[in-house]
Amino acid sequence: MQLDCIRALREDKDWSQQKLADMLHINRRTYSAYETGVNAIPLDILAALARIYGTSTDYLLGLTDEVRPYPPKK
Repeated sequence: MQLDCIRALREDKDWSQQKLADMLHINRRTYSAYETGVNAIPLDILAALARIYGTSTDYLLGLTDEVRPYPPKK
């Protein structure tokens, strides 16, 4: 599964794959494999990406077009 939106979100911020990999504490090649769909994104990385980009995991997975995240738990 290729997640086109994670590449688009990264490029919108003018971030390199290396910068995002550093933020996630992973190797750049590992991150690249997530963007291209070679490797599945683990849930902890998916959640971290949602936090970094201020969106929901549903948006990252293509399940919604709504970029804004859900309201936080009370």
